[in-house]
Amino acid sequence: MLPMADTLLIATRESRLALWQAEHVRALLTQRFGTPVELLGMTTRGDQILDRTLSKVGGKGLFVKELETALEEGRAQLAVHSLKDVPMDLPEGFELAAVLEREDPRDAFVSNKFGTLAELPQGATVGTSSLRRVVQLLALRPDLDVQPLRGNLDTRLRKLDDGGFDAIVLAAAGLKRLGLAARIASVFEPDAMLPCAGQGALGIEARSDALALRAQLAQLAHEPTWLAVEAERAVSRALGGSCSMPLAAHATWSGDTLTLRAALGHALMPASTLLRATQQAVVRTAPEARALGEAAAQSLRDTGASAYLVPAA
Repeated sequence: MLPMADTLLIATRESRLALWQAEHVRALLTQRFGTPVELLGMTTRGDQILDRTLSKVGGKGLFVKELETALEEGRAQLAVHSLKDVPMDLPEGFELAAVLEREDPRDAFVSNKFGTLAELPQGATVGTSSLRRVVQLLALRPDLDVQPLRGNLDTRLRKLDDGGFDAIVLAAAGLKRLGLAARIASVFEPDAMLPCAGQGALGIEARSDALALRAQLAQLAHEPTWLAVEAERAVSRALGGSCSMPLAAHATWSGDTLTLRAALGHALMPASTLLRATQQAVVRTAPEARALGEAAAQSLRDTGASAYLVPAA
């Protein structure tokens, strides 16, 4: 068992949004437990490789691996992630110690000239880094010229402002956390564009053997969010989810009933018809949440998902 450190170090990416997220967790730890906390800023391979899509260079795990190495080597005790960037299966020896209350999970339409997707002219250029967004944008507007857009949030906004795109699509949560909500021209309701698993939620990762720290971090967890994202992530896990899979999964509560909606596009033929599934169940535990996600994945398989899944390279 790993002993508790006198001062906790949070491993974090050095983008403005990642630092905000780490500072947020530091404030929670300090307010709740009086724990001295410092940040260990790091640049990951995902931050360095900007000329190719994530699906072609190793997936979202590129944003996480260096942080996990810092935990493994004892240079930090915890890492804070946007949960949508965390692979569905963590490496052996690591655990999600807590999931915090979710911010706005929706996607944001950002444009300096147009208020909504419907206002874009025929053939307009839209930037996004996400295959999930590509297939849903083309389902809504097959005429659009959807182009890759990599880089941190500020870089993407600058590329829009420099005239490279008529509009871009970003996570609303990141814009709101950085005080940039005014940049949002409109938001996509889930009926129009379903969010990805975990979007808007923050996850705290720690070593499996850090039992005392994990018990402390668990007190910060928001159980409704954690159960919802367990269901969402289970869909992707059941389908062999990766960055090359255009999969959306989003769960919402009504009392103790969780309704999970999922949509799957074809990675190689993004204009293909989206496959959709909806499942709901009374959920009180993580195993029940994961079972709901697995049911949604099976429903997608029943409608032809196997033909949409691209074998891992």
